[in-house]
Parts: sequence; structure tokens; C-alpha cells
Amino acid sequence: MPKLKELLSGLNIIGTTGDEFLNQLEINGVSYHSGKTKKDDIFVCIKGYKTDGHSYIDSAIKNGAVAVIVEVINKDFEIPQILVEDSRKALAIISSNFYNNPSKKMKMIGITATNGKTTTAYMTNHIFETFGLSTGIIGTVSIKYKKKEIPSYLTTPESLDLQGYLRDMHDENIDVVTMEVSSSALDLKRVYGVDFDIVTFNNISREHIDLHGSFEEYFKAKSSLITNAKEGSWAILNLDCPYSSSLQEKTKANVLTFSVEKDEGHFCCKNLDLSSGRGKFVLDIRKPFTVGDYTYEKSEYELSLSVPGYHSVYNAMVAIGVGLLSGIPIETIKESFTTFVGVERRFEFIYEKDFKIIDDHFANSGNIDVTLETLDYMDYKNLELVYAIRGSRGPIVNKENAESIVKWSKKLGLNHIIATKSISHTTEKDKVLDEEVQVFKEVLDNAGLRYTIYEELDEAIDNSLSHAGEGDVILLAGCQGMDYGANLALNLLHKKNPKLDKDELFLPLKDRVCGMD
Repeated sequence: MPKLKELLSGLNIIGTTGDEFLNQLEINGVSYHSGKTKKDDIFVCIKGYKTDGHSYIDSAIKNGAVAVIVEVINKDFEIPQILVEDSRKALAIISSNFYNNPSKKMKMIGITATNGKTTTAYMTNHIFETFGLSTGIIGTVSIKYKKKEIPSYLTTPESLDLQGYLRDMHDENIDVVTMEVSSSALDLKRVYGVDFDIVTFNNISREHIDLHGSFEEYFKAKSSLITNAKEGSWAILNLDCPYSSSLQEKTKANVLTFSVEKDEGHFCCKNLDLSSGRGKFVLDIRKPFTVGDYTYEKSEYELSLSVPGYHSVYNAMVAIGVGLLSGIPIETIKESFTTFVGVERRFEFIYEKDFKIIDDHFANSGNIDVTLETLDYMDYKNLELVYAIRGSRGPIVNKENAESIVKWSKKLGLNHIIATKSISHTTEKDKVLDEEVQVFKEVLDNAGLRYTIYEELDEAIDNSLSHAGEGDVILLAGCQGMDYGANLALNLLHKKNPKLDKDELFLPLKDRVCGMD
């Protein structure tokens, strides 16, 4: 068992009690939940949004804790207490030390953005797999490596759990780990001390304002992945996003820049064709850059994506940057894009015959903009938008979402919106509130845009299917309220057309996780 003093290495200790025991203690484990504390553990008191770990010291001691990390010393306990300014940061440092700093022994990729983290992470992981590397991925969908797959409860796990996964990945001889890094994970120090080799910041739009208090604080949290990057690492920044671009001079990392919309950056996208929904473009490496002993000279390559969406082009550009910085041959990167199957509910084509049905995670105004911009590039006759109002996210998010829909409505020929509250297909935490429906109505009424709001998801989808004709597109758009949309749509389609081969019809949902139970 490691000595306590070894686990405290790198910790800014303000004060201690029980000093005579500190150098003698051996620690069996680390815990931040008193109910999971075991004999000879060190217990870290975390102040959460609803509970304070300092209230559970007595319970942790009864379960075997031999020392505690605190932000306030409690004189009622004789157990050694280590006083720190930030117990979350302390948990991250102690966890990394306990698991012998596994992130320093593998290549670590950290990806942040408001939109596209998941797809970018999976694209990047697929590039590494195509090259033959042993990979791990940590993100919104799952934690996955070798034959292990663990469902994710947080986009980025708590620091103790994260370091445990990283240690196990190292023990399983994983070469490279690609991680989605959320703003809350950065704010709550979950990734503090993770030794990232490459970090990326693709975009930012208004999201999680309730958690951070303001957009400025949200950006501060998200950008810390870049501003705190270590010297010698690489940061990939999107010049089309002014917030991402503004970080070029605010990091110790080497900077690699790209653009999709402009002829700028180290590499950019030219001759973009999205007429089919799936991007084809020329990758133009326009500025030479050196990684180690190798220099990428000016050159051009034709690339095709197997997954649809304008946002997929941006995600691909980030993944390309990570691949190049990791020494992956461009031909391998090109090959990987032809076999990448995408991530569920990210502009996913679930039906492509007489008309198309697209399923999209319509999360926020930024996400909505890139999704509807993709449709603007596509060739189709009529567009039917079925929108699940975002439940329990407040009037501000729903107002901005509705404004984005209105903004694109004329350009896309949208004269009528089909909306739904998805009452039977949402849990209590995602129920649509009256004020959220009201603000949606107000925005569309003010714009003169017609709409129908259905209580149930299947009613809304059935309405759209009844209007769909040859060459049309139905967009199933929404977050939790639309999770069951694809499954319902295909079942309704089969009911209307029983001659359709059901196995073939449901093939796009073969490995679907959400909305299938």
C-alpha cells in the first residue's frame, strides 16, 4: 500500500492535524463517497451542488477512513485531517498519484466543444484504430477499450474514477486515449493533472449557462483545456469560431489552426460538396508545420466522408489535425473516413429511399445552426421538421432554439413546424414545462411561422410521414424528447408499408442504444 505522503505529492497543503501519524499511514484506497469508503482509505470531502462531503466525515470514519482531506478542519474528529483550498483539485492529484499517473504513460487526446465532441472523438479514435493502434475512448456514450464497454453517466468521469479507468487502460496496453472533455469536468477539476498531448477546441455556443452562471464563465471553463495546456503539447483551434481563434496567443502549447469557410490556417477545406448530405472536399495543407522530425509541406488531398452533415466536416478537420500531429499517414486518415459509421443521433440517416429521414440531436442554437446549414447545402424537394421542445432546460435555451429555427425557416422553405412535448417518452427531469412551450409559441408567433404542437411524439412523427413525398426530407430534431423518434418513425413507416423488409428497414438502428427499450 502507498504511503499517505506519496499520495499528497504535488498537493498545496494549508495545514494538518495529527501530524505525528501522517508519515506513518499507509493508504488502501481513495474515496469521495462515505458509503463506498473502506478500511484504511483516505476520504476526500467534496462540496457538491446538493451535498457537502464534510457532513459525512463521521460516516467515512465508521467505514474505515484513516485520514480525510478537508477545506475546513473539524476539531470534533481526532483522525488526521489535511487542509486544502480546493478539495476537488486535491482529489484529482491524489487519484493520479494513487494510480501511478497513468496518463503520463499513454498518448492523451482531449476534445472540447459545445457541439460535436462525441463525433469528433469517435472519428479520431477510428483513425487510430485504422492505423492499428490499441485505443481507448472516454465520452458521453461510453468508456470503451479492448473488449470492455462501460456506459457513461457523466461526459467526463469524476477524477478518481477517471484515473482508475486510465490505469486499467495502461495495464491493458492501450496506446492512445481519446477523451471528450466537458465544461463541467474542467470547472470541477475532473481532468486536473491529466497529461494531455493534444487538446482541441472546435466551437462554443450558449449551453450550460445555468451551471456556469454566464456565457463568459462557460467560455472560461471550456477554454481552460487550451490555456492550461502544457508546454510542448499541441492545441488545435478553429479559425471560423472567434472564441477558439482568440486562444492562439493564450496557451503554452504549439498551435495548429484550420478553417472550413476561409482560406486560412495551417490547413483548410476547399471545394466542399454537400449536395448528397455527405461531405466531399479538398484538404489543403497551406502552411508547412513540423511535428518532431517530420515537416508537413504544402499539399492537397481529396477526401470523402461516409457520415452526413456540415458539422461532420468540422469534426473531420479536428480529427485530421489530431491524426497528422500523431504521425498517421494521410492515406490512412482518408481510408478511415470511408469506413467510419458515425455516432447515433448526430445527423444520422435512418431511411434513404423515396424520401429521407434524418435523426439529429438538436441540442442548442449552435447545434441547430450547423444542422440546418447542412440542409441548406443538400438537394431535396420539401422539408418536414419534427421538433421535440427541449424539456426542463428553461425559457432562455428554448427561446434561442426557436429563434434559430425561425432564422432558417425562409431559407429552407419551412412554412410549418411540427412540435411535440413527447410526454410519454421523457423522464421527469426532461419534462417540457409550460413556460418552455409558451416561449416557443411566442417566438414563432412573432415571426408569423405556423406550427402544431402535439402532446405525444408518435402523433407528431405520424403527421410528418403522412405528408412526405418523393425527394422530401423529414428531420427528427431534438434531445431527450426525440431519443425514441427513429424507432417510432420506422415502426410507423412499416405499419403504413408492411411490404417493406423489416430487417432491412431497421438495419440503421442495429447498434442503437438510446430509445430502443
